[in-house]
Amino acid sequence: MNRTVPIRTEYIALGQFLKLADVIDTGGMAKAFLAEVPIKVNGERENRRGRKLYPEDVVEIEGHGLYKITRG
Repeated sequence: MNRTVPIRTEYIALGQFLKLADVIDTGGMAKAFLAEVPIKVNGERENRRGRKLYPEDVVEIEGHGLYKITRG
């Protein structure tokens, strides 16, 4: 699945992004999800839920697909 996810702020934290993109149900699930599922941000492995994501960043989530952050 390839999706775009618009944000209205300057950036969004990875944990918040996962919830916004409907990958997880609650923000509290982010830490466990990041520990179990490989995620890449702009091609580099990432597991910090506080990682700032900006428009044009590409997030690849194993088993879920690619997501591009856009200005909303």
